[in-house]
Amino acid sequence: MRELVFALAYEPGCNRVADTLAAHPDARIRSLSLHATADRLWRVDHATGSADALDALEVAFLESDYDADCLATDDCGATQTTEVVDRSADTLVLYSYWERTPACVSVPHLAREHLGEGLLFDTRNEGGHYTWRIIHPGEGDVAAFFDELETAIGNCARLELLRSTDTAGSQGLDGAGESLPAAQAAALDAAVEHGYYESPRRVDVAELATHLDVPRSTLTYRLRRAEEYLAKAYVSRERPNVPT
Repeated sequence: MRELVFALAYEPGCNRVADTLAAHPDARIRSLSLHATADRLWRVDHATGSADALDALEVAFLESDYDADCLATDDCGATQTTEVVDRSADTLVLYSYWERTPACVSVPHLAREHLGEGLLFDTRNEGGHYTWRIIHPGEGDVAAFFDELETAIGNCARLELLRSTDTAGSQGLDGAGESLPAAQAAALDAAVEHGYYESPRRVDVAELATHLDVPRSTLTYRLRRAEEYLAKAYVSRERPNVPT
């Protein structure tokens, strides 16, 4: 089995859910379950964040033209149903069901066409970046999948490949067993070199983003993921073995 991890960084105004997450940096959405057949898709998502962020996300899912993972830029005529399964002060759980039309295209359906059957999907959506992890048999055409995906997203998002490797030793989007992707490592190197982590800081994130010629949201995302990786790697290494 192979693991494919990539991120879609949406441009403002292209995806209301992405815009809402970009406006609420404390919020994130993680898929609990995601399945697709040739003409249907259904998923359960777990969102966390402030009450204001969850209110805005609920509206984005229920009242906007957001169809679960549809990449069509115009109305594709899909039948979309979204329901709130659970809501608390800092948690929102949503169920989405989508019946596609010939004009519809989505990441899971493109993956089924190019990577084969029996795929497993894991997603995280935060700060305007939609990260996908796909476990696939390894017998499909990854290049054709990315070519068609780039055509589908057009100018609405940037595609960033994070990892393509065997699944052995991988621990998922949150696992400390992953290697640090090159883009995140470069962001971390630049942050250290330019004094972002010094006290007081010699450069802020906006200045660092300008120096690297990347959007501020992209740099913030990369630094956050790199810091998360390093923290989890440190805790995993330092945690003592406690007998059970």
